[in-house]
Amino acid sequence: MADLRVIPSIEQLRQRPAIRALVERFGHAAVVQALREETEALRRRLAIGQSDAAADPEAAAALIETGLQPRLAGVFSPTLRPVINATGVIIHTNLGRAPLSAAALEQVVSVGRRYSTLEYDLDQGGRGHRDRHTEQLLTRLTGAQAAVVVNNNAAATLLMLTALAAGREVIVSRGELVEIGGGFRVPEVMSQSGAILKEVGTTNRTRAADYAAALSERTALILRVHRSNFRIEGFTEQPSIEELVAVGNQAGVPVADDLGSGNLVQQAASSGELAGVRLEQVPGLDRVLRGEPTVVGSLAAGAAVLCFSGDKMLGGPQAGIIIGRLDLVERIRHHPLMRALRVDKMTYAALSGTLVEYLTGRAAATIPVIGMLTRTPAGIEARARQLADRLASSGLYTTDIVDGESTIGGGTTPGMTLPTRLLALTRQEWSADRLEHALRRLDPPVVARIEHDRVVLDLRTVFEDEDEVLARALCTLA
Repeated sequence: MADLRVIPSIEQLRQRPAIRALVERFGHAAVVQALREETEALRRRLAIGQSDAAADPEAAAALIETGLQPRLAGVFSPTLRPVINATGVIIHTNLGRAPLSAAALEQVVSVGRRYSTLEYDLDQGGRGHRDRHTEQLLTRLTGAQAAVVVNNNAAATLLMLTALAAGREVIVSRGELVEIGGGFRVPEVMSQSGAILKEVGTTNRTRAADYAAALSERTALILRVHRSNFRIEGFTEQPSIEELVAVGNQAGVPVADDLGSGNLVQQAASSGELAGVRLEQVPGLDRVLRGEPTVVGSLAAGAAVLCFSGDKMLGGPQAGIIIGRLDLVERIRHHPLMRALRVDKMTYAALSGTLVEYLTGRAAATIPVIGMLTRTPAGIEARARQLADRLASSGLYTTDIVDGESTIGGGTTPGMTLPTRLLALTRQEWSADRLEHALRRLDPPVVARIEHDRVVLDLRTVFEDEDEVLARALCTLA
Protein backbone atom coordinates (compact mmCIF):
# COMPACT_ATOMS: atom_id res chain seq x y z
CA MET A 1 0.00 0.00 0.00
CA ALA A 2 1.32 3.45 -0.93
CA ASP A 3 2.43 5.84 1.78
CA LEU A 4 -0.29 8.48 2.04
CA ARG A 5 2.12 10.76 3.91
CA VAL A 6 3.60 11.85 0.56
CA ILE A 7 0.54 14.10 0.11
CA PRO A 8 1.46 17.65 1.25
CA SER A 9 -0.79 19.61 3.57
CA ILE A 10 -3.25 22.13 2.16
CA GLU A 11 -1.14 24.96 3.61
CA GLN A 12 2.01 23.64 1.93
CA LEU A 13 0.21 23.34 -1.38
CA ARG A 14 -1.24 26.83 -1.06
CA GLN A 15 2.25 28.35 -0.96
CA ARG A 16 3.24 27.01 -4.37
CA PRO A 17 3.56 29.85 -6.95
CA ALA A 18 1.14 28.33 -9.47
CA ILE A 19 -1.48 27.77 -6.79
CA ARG A 20 -1.03 31.28 -5.39
CA ALA A 21 -1.73 32.55 -8.90
CA LEU A 22 -4.95 30.54 -8.93
CA VAL A 23 -5.95 32.17 -5.64
CA GLU A 24 -5.63 35.57 -7.32
CA ARG A 25 -7.88 34.40 -10.13
CA PHE A 26 -10.50 32.29 -8.35
CA GLY A 27 -10.33 33.40 -4.71
CA HIS A 28 -9.00 31.76 -1.54
CA ALA A 29 -12.09 29.79 -0.54
CA ALA A 30 -12.63 28.21 -3.97
CA VAL A 31 -8.98 27.20 -4.33
CA VAL A 32 -8.82 25.67 -0.85
CA GLN A 33 -12.01 23.69 -1.54
CA ALA A 34 -10.58 22.47 -4.86
CA LEU A 35 -7.29 21.53 -3.15
CA ARG A 36 -9.19 19.42 -0.62
CA GLU A 37 -11.06 17.67 -3.43
CA GLU A 38 -7.89 17.02 -5.43
CA THR A 39 -5.93 15.70 -2.44
CA GLU A 40 -8.82 13.44 -1.48
CA ALA A 41 -9.00 12.12 -5.06
CA LEU A 42 -5.24 11.41 -5.01
CA ARG A 43 -5.55 9.75 -1.59
CA ARG A 44 -8.19 7.37 -2.95
CA ARG A 45 -6.08 6.51 -5.99
CA LEU A 46 -3.03 5.83 -3.83
CA ALA A 47 -5.03 3.66 -1.44
CA ILE A 48 -6.05 1.28 -4.23
CA GLY A 49 -2.71 1.41 -6.02
CA GLN A 50 -3.92 3.36 -9.07
CA SER A 51 -1.24 6.08 -8.85
CA ASP A 52 2.40 5.17 -8.40
CA ALA A 53 3.55 8.52 -9.81
CA ALA A 54 3.24 10.20 -6.40
CA ALA A 55 6.43 8.67 -5.03
CA ASP A 56 7.40 11.76 -3.02
CA PRO A 57 5.77 15.00 -1.80
CA GLU A 58 6.93 16.98 -4.84
CA ALA A 59 5.48 14.47 -7.29
CA ALA A 60 2.23 14.35 -5.32
CA ALA A 61 2.04 18.15 -5.26
CA ALA A 62 2.63 18.28 -9.02
CA LEU A 63 -0.23 15.83 -9.60
CA ILE A 64 -2.57 17.88 -7.43
CA GLU A 65 -1.52 21.10 -9.13
CA THR A 66 -2.16 19.57 -12.57
CA GLY A 67 -5.73 18.64 -11.63
CA LEU A 68 -6.50 21.92 -9.90
CA GLN A 69 -6.83 24.17 -12.97
CA PRO A 70 -9.43 22.05 -14.83
CA ARG A 71 -11.35 21.45 -11.59
CA LEU A 72 -11.63 25.18 -10.94
CA ALA A 73 -12.41 25.92 -14.58
CA GLY A 74 -15.24 23.40 -14.41
CA VAL A 75 -16.72 25.26 -11.45
CA PHE A 76 -16.31 28.79 -12.75
CA SER A 77 -16.77 28.40 -16.50
CA PRO A 78 -20.28 29.63 -17.39
CA THR A 79 -22.58 27.02 -18.86
CA LEU A 80 -24.32 29.77 -20.86
CA ARG A 81 -21.76 30.41 -23.60
CA PRO A 82 -21.69 31.89 -27.10
CA VAL A 83 -21.61 29.34 -29.91
CA ILE A 84 -21.23 29.47 -33.69
CA ASN A 85 -24.53 28.33 -35.18
CA ALA A 86 -23.74 26.49 -38.41
CA THR A 87 -26.99 24.51 -38.44
CA GLY A 88 -28.87 26.82 -40.80
CA VAL A 89 -31.74 27.12 -38.30
CA ILE A 90 -32.20 30.88 -38.01
CA ILE A 91 -34.41 31.03 -34.91
CA HIS A 92 -32.83 28.10 -33.06
CA THR A 93 -34.65 27.69 -29.75
CA ASN A 94 -31.88 25.58 -28.22
CA LEU A 95 -29.28 28.18 -29.20
CA GLY A 96 -31.10 31.20 -27.78
CA ARG A 97 -33.44 32.02 -30.65
CA ALA A 98 -32.90 35.48 -32.15
CA PRO A 99 -29.47 37.12 -31.78
CA LEU A 100 -29.88 40.72 -30.69
CA SER A 101 -29.03 43.74 -32.80
CA ALA A 102 -26.22 46.09 -31.82
CA ALA A 103 -28.81 48.75 -30.96
CA ALA A 104 -30.61 46.40 -28.57
CA LEU A 105 -27.33 45.42 -26.90
CA GLU A 106 -26.28 49.05 -26.50
CA GLN A 107 -29.58 49.80 -24.79
CA VAL A 108 -29.14 46.81 -22.45
CA VAL A 109 -25.64 47.93 -21.46
CA SER A 110 -26.76 51.53 -20.99
CA VAL A 111 -29.70 50.60 -18.75
CA GLY A 112 -28.10 47.65 -16.99
CA ARG A 113 -24.88 49.25 -15.81
CA ARG A 114 -26.55 52.07 -13.85
CA TYR A 115 -29.84 52.96 -12.15
CA SER A 116 -32.80 53.46 -14.48
CA THR A 117 -36.34 54.78 -14.69
CA LEU A 118 -37.84 51.28 -14.54
CA GLU A 119 -40.63 52.37 -12.19
CA TYR A 120 -39.89 56.06 -11.78
CA ASP A 121 -41.74 58.96 -13.41
CA LEU A 122 -39.32 61.83 -14.01
CA ASP A 123 -42.12 64.31 -14.72
CA GLN A 124 -44.00 63.54 -11.51
CA GLY A 125 -40.94 62.83 -9.39
CA GLY A 126 -42.45 59.64 -8.01
CA ARG A 127 -43.37 56.03 -8.70
CA GLY A 128 -44.02 55.16 -12.32
CA HIS A 129 -45.23 52.08 -14.19
CA ARG A 130 -42.87 49.64 -15.86
CA ASP A 131 -45.54 48.29 -18.20
CA ARG A 132 -45.57 51.56 -20.16
CA HIS A 133 -41.95 51.51 -21.37
CA THR A 134 -42.49 49.90 -24.76
CA GLU A 135 -46.18 50.67 -25.20
CA GLN A 136 -45.74 53.80 -27.31
CA LEU A 137 -43.23 52.09 -29.58
CA LEU A 138 -45.50 49.08 -30.08
CA THR A 139 -48.64 51.11 -30.74
CA ARG A 140 -46.83 53.36 -33.23
CA LEU A 141 -45.34 50.39 -35.03
CA THR A 142 -48.49 48.25 -35.23
CA GLY A 143 -51.39 50.70 -35.00
CA ALA A 144 -52.79 48.96 -31.88
CA GLN A 145 -54.49 51.05 -29.20
CA ALA A 146 -52.53 49.60 -26.26
CA ALA A 147 -49.80 47.09 -25.42
CA VAL A 148 -48.25 45.21 -22.51
CA VAL A 149 -45.22 42.91 -22.32
CA VAL A 150 -44.72 39.72 -20.28
CA ASN A 151 -41.91 37.19 -20.12
CA ASN A 152 -42.81 34.96 -23.10
CA ASN A 153 -45.67 34.17 -25.44
CA ALA A 154 -46.85 31.21 -23.37
CA ALA A 155 -47.29 33.63 -20.48
CA ALA A 156 -49.02 36.09 -22.80
CA THR A 157 -51.52 33.43 -23.88
CA LEU A 158 -52.17 32.38 -20.29
CA LEU A 159 -52.64 35.96 -19.09
CA MET A 160 -54.84 36.93 -22.04
CA LEU A 161 -57.19 33.99 -21.47
CA THR A 162 -57.21 34.40 -17.69
CA ALA A 163 -58.02 38.11 -17.81
CA LEU A 164 -60.59 37.95 -20.59
CA ALA A 165 -62.20 34.52 -20.39
CA ALA A 166 -61.88 32.89 -16.95
CA GLY A 167 -65.07 30.94 -16.21
CA ARG A 168 -66.40 31.47 -19.73
CA GLU A 169 -66.08 29.70 -23.06
CA VAL A 170 -63.38 30.19 -25.66
CA ILE A 171 -64.09 28.78 -29.12
CA VAL A 172 -61.09 27.22 -30.89
CA SER A 173 -60.62 24.90 -33.84
CA ARG A 174 -59.63 21.28 -33.15
CA GLY A 175 -56.91 21.73 -35.74
CA GLU A 176 -55.26 24.39 -33.57
CA LEU A 177 -55.11 22.46 -30.28
CA VAL A 178 -51.38 22.07 -30.66
CA GLU A 179 -48.43 21.10 -28.51
CA ILE A 180 -45.25 23.09 -29.14
CA GLY A 181 -41.74 22.76 -27.69
CA GLY A 182 -41.27 21.98 -24.02
CA GLY A 183 -44.65 20.26 -23.67
CA PHE A 184 -46.66 23.50 -24.02
CA ARG A 185 -50.17 22.36 -24.88
CA VAL A 186 -52.88 24.86 -25.76
CA PRO A 187 -55.72 22.88 -24.07
CA GLU A 188 -53.76 22.66 -20.83
CA VAL A 189 -52.97 26.38 -20.85
CA MET A 190 -56.63 27.13 -21.39
CA SER A 191 -57.48 24.88 -18.45
CA GLN A 192 -54.98 26.68 -16.21
CA SER A 193 -56.46 30.04 -17.22
CA GLY A 194 -59.92 29.01 -16.02
CA ALA A 195 -61.35 29.42 -19.52
CA ILE A 196 -63.66 26.69 -20.82
CA LEU A 197 -62.46 25.15 -24.05
CA LYS A 198 -65.12 24.75 -26.74
CA GLU A 199 -63.77 22.81 -29.70
CA VAL A 200 -65.21 23.22 -33.19
CA GLY A 201 -64.61 21.63 -36.57
CA THR A 202 -62.29 18.72 -37.22
CA THR A 203 -58.53 18.34 -37.21
CA ASN A 204 -58.23 19.12 -40.91
CA ARG A 205 -61.35 21.15 -41.74
CA THR A 206 -62.95 23.97 -39.77
CA ARG A 207 -65.28 26.56 -41.27
CA ALA A 208 -66.52 29.96 -40.11
CA ALA A 209 -69.96 28.39 -39.74
CA ASP A 210 -68.57 26.03 -37.09
CA TYR A 211 -67.59 28.98 -34.93
CA ALA A 212 -70.93 30.70 -35.49
CA ALA A 213 -72.84 27.57 -34.46
CA ALA A 214 -70.85 27.33 -31.21
CA LEU A 215 -71.56 30.90 -30.04
CA SER A 216 -73.64 31.31 -26.88
CA GLU A 217 -74.15 33.76 -24.05
CA ARG A 218 -71.22 32.08 -22.29
CA THR A 219 -68.77 32.82 -25.12
CA ALA A 220 -65.97 35.19 -24.09
CA LEU A 221 -63.59 34.88 -27.05
CA ILE A 222 -63.04 33.34 -30.43
CA LEU A 223 -59.41 32.22 -30.48
CA ARG A 224 -57.11 31.57 -33.41
CA VAL A 225 -53.84 29.77 -32.58
CA HIS A 226 -50.73 29.59 -34.75
CA ARG A 227 -49.95 25.91 -35.44
CA SER A 228 -46.31 26.57 -34.69
CA ASN A 229 -44.23 23.59 -35.76
CA PHE A 230 -46.55 21.57 -37.98
CA ARG A 231 -48.94 22.04 -40.86
CA ILE A 232 -51.86 20.08 -42.27
CA GLU A 233 -51.89 19.33 -46.00
CA GLY A 234 -54.35 17.80 -48.42
CA PHE A 235 -58.09 17.91 -47.71
CA THR A 236 -58.04 20.99 -45.45
CA GLU A 237 -60.00 24.15 -44.75
CA GLN A 238 -59.46 26.95 -42.28
CA PRO A 239 -61.28 30.29 -42.06
CA SER A 240 -59.29 33.48 -42.49
CA ILE A 241 -58.93 35.95 -39.65
CA GLU A 242 -61.33 38.23 -41.55
CA GLU A 243 -64.00 35.52 -41.55
CA LEU A 244 -63.55 34.92 -37.83
CA VAL A 245 -63.87 38.65 -37.12
CA ALA A 246 -67.09 38.77 -39.15
CA VAL A 247 -68.51 35.92 -37.05
CA GLY A 248 -67.42 37.63 -33.83
CA ASN A 249 -68.80 41.03 -34.84
CA GLN A 250 -72.26 39.60 -35.48
CA ALA A 251 -72.40 38.28 -31.92
CA GLY A 252 -70.36 41.01 -30.22
CA VAL A 253 -67.58 38.52 -29.34
CA PRO A 254 -63.95 39.66 -29.67
CA VAL A 255 -61.43 37.61 -31.64
CA ALA A 256 -58.08 36.85 -30.00
CA ASP A 257 -55.16 35.88 -32.22
CA ASP A 258 -52.21 33.93 -30.80
CA LEU A 259 -49.75 34.62 -33.60
CA GLY A 260 -46.83 32.80 -31.99
CA SER A 261 -44.15 34.50 -34.05
CA GLY A 262 -44.15 38.28 -34.16
CA ASN A 263 -43.91 38.70 -37.92
CA LEU A 264 -43.14 42.35 -38.62
CA VAL A 265 -40.63 41.57 -41.35
CA GLN A 266 -42.80 43.17 -44.00
CA GLN A 267 -42.81 46.32 -41.88
CA ALA A 268 -39.04 46.42 -42.34
CA ALA A 269 -39.30 46.13 -46.12
CA SER A 270 -38.94 49.30 -48.16
CA SER A 271 -40.39 49.20 -51.69
CA GLY A 272 -40.19 45.42 -51.67
CA GLU A 273 -36.60 45.37 -50.41
CA LEU A 274 -34.93 44.01 -47.30
CA ALA A 275 -31.36 45.02 -46.50
CA GLY A 276 -30.99 46.31 -50.05
CA VAL A 277 -32.13 43.00 -51.53
CA ARG A 278 -35.43 42.67 -53.37
CA LEU A 279 -37.60 39.91 -51.92
CA GLU A 280 -37.83 38.10 -55.26
CA GLN A 281 -34.02 37.92 -55.40
CA VAL A 282 -33.97 35.59 -52.38
CA PRO A 283 -35.27 32.19 -53.51
CA GLY A 284 -38.15 31.03 -51.35
CA LEU A 285 -38.32 34.13 -49.13
CA ASP A 286 -41.49 35.62 -50.60
CA ARG A 287 -43.23 32.23 -50.23
CA VAL A 288 -42.08 31.94 -46.60
CA LEU A 289 -43.28 35.42 -45.70
CA ARG A 290 -46.64 34.93 -47.42
CA GLY A 291 -47.17 31.79 -45.36
CA GLU A 292 -46.65 33.49 -42.00
CA PRO A 293 -49.46 35.68 -40.59
CA THR A 294 -48.45 39.24 -39.78
CA VAL A 295 -49.15 41.37 -36.73
CA VAL A 296 -50.34 44.34 -38.77
CA GLY A 297 -52.47 42.13 -41.03
CA SER A 298 -54.29 40.60 -38.07
CA LEU A 299 -54.99 43.99 -36.54
CA ALA A 300 -56.18 45.38 -39.86
CA ALA A 301 -58.55 42.44 -40.20
CA GLY A 302 -60.16 43.40 -36.89
CA ALA A 303 -58.64 41.06 -34.31
CA ALA A 304 -59.37 42.63 -30.91
CA VAL A 305 -56.34 41.33 -29.04
CA LEU A 306 -53.14 39.63 -30.23
CA CYS A 307 -50.13 38.02 -28.61
CA PHE A 308 -46.76 37.07 -30.10
CA SER A 309 -43.13 36.45 -29.24
CA GLY A 310 -40.40 39.07 -29.07
CA ASP A 311 -37.55 36.66 -29.84
CA LYS A 312 -38.72 34.97 -33.02
CA MET A 313 -39.17 36.77 -36.33
CA LEU A 314 -39.30 40.10 -34.54
CA GLY A 315 -35.62 39.54 -33.72
CA GLY A 316 -35.65 40.85 -30.15
CA PRO A 317 -35.36 39.40 -26.62
CA GLN A 318 -37.52 36.70 -25.09
CA ALA A 319 -40.86 38.35 -24.37
CA GLY A 320 -44.57 37.89 -24.83
CA ILE A 321 -46.19 40.93 -26.41
CA ILE A 322 -49.93 41.61 -26.08
CA ILE A 323 -51.48 44.34 -28.19
CA GLY A 324 -54.99 45.33 -29.20
CA ARG A 325 -58.10 47.18 -28.15
CA LEU A 326 -57.63 49.56 -25.23
CA ASP A 327 -60.39 48.17 -23.00
CA LEU A 328 -59.19 44.58 -23.36
CA VAL A 329 -55.50 45.37 -22.87
CA GLU A 330 -56.35 47.42 -19.77
CA ARG A 331 -58.13 44.42 -18.26
CA ILE A 332 -55.04 42.36 -18.94
CA ARG A 333 -52.72 45.06 -17.56
CA HIS A 334 -54.56 45.24 -14.22
CA HIS A 335 -54.99 41.50 -13.69
CA PRO A 336 -53.10 40.22 -10.59
CA LEU A 337 -51.26 37.63 -12.72
CA MET A 338 -49.56 40.45 -14.62
CA ARG A 339 -47.15 41.05 -11.74
CA ALA A 340 -46.04 37.42 -11.72
CA LEU A 341 -45.35 37.47 -15.46
CA ARG A 342 -43.81 40.93 -15.87
CA VAL A 343 -40.37 41.47 -17.39
CA ASP A 344 -37.27 43.19 -16.02
CA LYS A 345 -35.34 46.25 -17.14
CA MET A 346 -33.00 44.22 -19.38
CA THR A 347 -35.89 42.87 -21.44
CA TYR A 348 -37.49 46.29 -21.77
CA ALA A 349 -34.15 47.75 -22.83
CA ALA A 350 -33.50 45.09 -25.48
CA LEU A 351 -37.06 45.22 -26.78
CA SER A 352 -37.01 49.02 -26.95
CA GLY A 353 -33.74 48.96 -28.88
CA THR A 354 -35.21 46.43 -31.32
CA LEU A 355 -38.48 48.30 -31.87
CA VAL A 356 -36.69 51.59 -32.50
CA GLU A 357 -34.81 49.91 -35.37
CA TYR A 358 -38.17 49.06 -36.97
CA LEU A 359 -39.63 52.52 -36.43
CA THR A 360 -36.60 54.28 -37.90
CA GLY A 361 -36.51 52.01 -40.94
CA ARG A 362 -33.15 50.47 -40.03
CA ALA A 363 -34.37 47.00 -39.06
CA ALA A 364 -33.70 45.38 -42.44
CA ALA A 365 -30.04 46.29 -42.15
CA THR A 366 -29.52 45.85 -38.41
CA ILE A 367 -31.72 42.99 -37.09
CA PRO A 368 -29.68 39.76 -37.47
CA VAL A 369 -32.71 37.53 -38.12
CA ILE A 370 -33.76 39.66 -41.09
CA GLY A 371 -30.21 39.72 -42.41
CA MET A 372 -30.04 35.91 -42.33
CA LEU A 373 -33.43 35.62 -44.05
CA THR A 374 -32.18 37.72 -46.95
CA ARG A 375 -28.93 35.86 -47.64
CA THR A 376 -28.94 34.29 -51.09
CA PRO A 377 -27.56 30.84 -51.93
CA ALA A 378 -24.97 32.50 -54.18
CA GLY A 379 -23.71 34.72 -51.37
CA ILE A 380 -23.62 31.80 -48.93
CA GLU A 381 -21.71 29.68 -51.47
CA ALA A 382 -19.08 32.39 -51.98
CA ARG A 383 -18.31 32.39 -48.26
CA ALA A 384 -18.37 28.58 -48.14
CA ARG A 385 -15.81 28.40 -50.96
CA GLN A 386 -13.50 30.79 -49.13
CA LEU A 387 -13.73 28.60 -46.04
CA ALA A 388 -13.14 25.47 -48.13
CA ASP A 389 -9.96 27.03 -49.59
CA ARG A 390 -8.68 27.73 -46.08
CA LEU A 391 -9.38 24.16 -45.00
CA ALA A 392 -7.69 22.70 -48.09
CA SER A 393 -4.42 24.31 -47.02
CA SER A 394 -4.56 22.43 -43.72
CA GLY A 395 -4.68 19.05 -45.45
CA LEU A 396 -7.11 17.79 -42.81
CA TYR A 397 -10.40 17.80 -44.71
CA THR A 398 -12.12 16.82 -47.90
CA THR A 399 -14.73 19.48 -48.72
CA ASP A 400 -17.65 19.79 -51.11
CA ILE A 401 -20.28 22.47 -51.75
CA VAL A 402 -23.77 20.95 -51.96
CA ASP A 403 -27.37 22.09 -52.12
CA GLY A 404 -29.33 22.24 -48.89
CA GLU A 405 -32.20 23.84 -47.02
CA SER A 406 -32.15 26.40 -44.21
CA THR A 407 -34.97 26.41 -41.66
CA ILE A 408 -36.57 29.49 -40.13
CA GLY A 409 -37.14 27.65 -36.85
CA GLY A 410 -38.66 28.79 -33.57
CA GLY A 411 -42.07 27.34 -34.39
CA THR A 412 -42.52 29.66 -37.36
CA THR A 413 -43.38 28.87 -41.00
CA PRO A 414 -43.90 25.12 -40.39
CA GLY A 415 -42.64 23.00 -43.27
CA MET A 416 -41.14 25.94 -45.15
CA THR A 417 -37.43 26.27 -45.87
CA LEU A 418 -35.02 28.48 -47.78
CA PRO A 419 -32.61 27.00 -50.33
CA THR A 420 -28.98 27.30 -49.32
CA ARG A 421 -25.50 26.00 -50.13
CA LEU A 422 -23.76 23.79 -47.58
CA LEU A 423 -20.09 23.12 -46.94
CA ALA A 424 -19.80 19.34 -46.48
CA LEU A 425 -16.78 18.14 -44.48
CA THR A 426 -15.10 14.78 -44.13
CA ARG A 427 -11.89 14.04 -42.27
CA GLN A 428 -9.70 11.03 -42.88
CA GLU A 429 -10.26 8.23 -40.37
CA TRP A 430 -12.88 10.28 -38.52
CA SER A 431 -16.57 9.42 -38.52
CA ALA A 432 -19.11 12.18 -39.01
CA ASP A 433 -20.23 11.71 -35.40
CA ARG A 434 -16.67 12.13 -34.13
CA LEU A 435 -16.12 15.30 -36.17
CA GLU A 436 -19.45 16.80 -35.13
CA HIS A 437 -18.63 16.06 -31.49
CA ALA A 438 -15.15 17.61 -31.85
CA LEU A 439 -16.69 20.79 -33.29
CA ARG A 440 -18.80 21.13 -30.17
CA ARG A 441 -15.64 20.93 -28.05
CA LEU A 442 -14.04 23.94 -29.74
CA ASP A 443 -13.84 27.39 -28.17
CA PRO A 444 -16.20 28.85 -29.21
CA PRO A 445 -18.18 25.65 -29.80
CA VAL A 446 -19.42 25.07 -33.36
CA VAL A 447 -22.87 23.49 -33.69
CA ALA A 448 -23.39 21.82 -37.06
CA ARG A 449 -25.50 18.99 -38.45
CA ILE A 450 -24.92 15.66 -40.18
CA GLU A 451 -26.41 14.81 -43.58
CA HIS A 452 -25.61 11.70 -45.64
CA ASP A 453 -22.89 10.71 -43.18
CA ARG A 454 -21.06 14.03 -43.56
CA VAL A 455 -20.85 17.07 -41.32
CA VAL A 456 -22.37 20.06 -43.11
CA LEU A 457 -22.02 23.75 -42.27
CA ASP A 458 -24.70 26.24 -43.33
CA LEU A 459 -23.15 29.69 -43.28
CA ARG A 460 -26.56 31.38 -43.50
CA THR A 461 -26.59 31.41 -39.68
CA VAL A 462 -22.89 32.10 -39.20
CA PHE A 463 -22.09 35.78 -38.69
CA GLU A 464 -19.64 37.06 -41.28
CA ASP A 465 -17.18 38.13 -38.58
CA GLU A 466 -17.17 34.50 -37.38
CA ASP A 467 -15.83 33.15 -40.69
CA GLU A 468 -12.20 33.69 -39.73
CA VAL A 469 -12.73 32.27 -36.23
CA LEU A 470 -14.40 29.20 -37.74
CA ALA A 471 -11.61 28.66 -40.28
CA ARG A 472 -8.88 29.00 -37.67
CA ALA A 473 -10.65 26.62 -35.28
CA LEU A 474 -11.17 23.96 -37.95
CA CYS A 475 -7.55 24.17 -39.11
CA THR A 476 -6.22 23.64 -35.59
CA LEU A 477 -8.72 20.96 -34.54
CA ALA A 478 -6.72 18.18 -32.93
